[in-house]
Amino acid sequence: MDYRPQTLVLASSSRYRAELLGRLGLPFEIQRVAVDESPLPLEAPLTLAQRLSVTKAKAITHLSGDYLSIGSDQVATCDDRLLGKPGTEAKAQEQLRFISDKTVSFFTGVAIWRPARAMLDCRVVQTRVRMRNLSDCEITSYIAVDQPLDCAGSFKWEALGISLFRSTESTDPTALQGLPLIELAQMLRDQDYRIP
Repeated sequence: MDYRPQTLVLASSSRYRAELLGRLGLPFEIQRVAVDESPLPLEAPLTLAQRLSVTKAKAITHLSGDYLSIGSDQVATCDDRLLGKPGTEAKAQEQLRFISDKTVSFFTGVAIWRPARAMLDCRVVQTRVRMRNLSDCEITSYIAVDQPLDCAGSFKWEALGISLFRSTESTDPTALQGLPLIELAQMLRDQDYRIP
């Protein structure tokens, strides 16, 4: 009979992912990892999200024993342009103007790596967000309230950013925030974690 790993580790520095994983009610550790997130030449967004999720999960190498590492990454695109974290208000304004009245595709990968058994599982959830036609005034006001400078696409859907949408389409709404809990919960059940 399989038994669950002794330790569950989130390989991430994202407070959003930590908050989401906490919703499952399982004890876990957080290990910050540094990974080059640059896309490879001609790399598709889905492939990039998958590769970075696996790389992050496997970046935890200093632990011993039977542990399970979770890595996740999200790639946002619109009109074949990658949308990163803006970092500044000026870049957030430019990004929101660019995606106004368009559809943004988010590819959110999640990987679990169990080195004691050389077990790897990775899945990617796609979310499509159709944006409203945003005025410059709305964009400026929104950024001032939500400060979405650390969010791909320059909005926080779990906060006021939802007001910028016309609609969303996804099999897992938590994927948009950065960690697809429906997929992850099934992956953890496969490793003998009881949820709930």
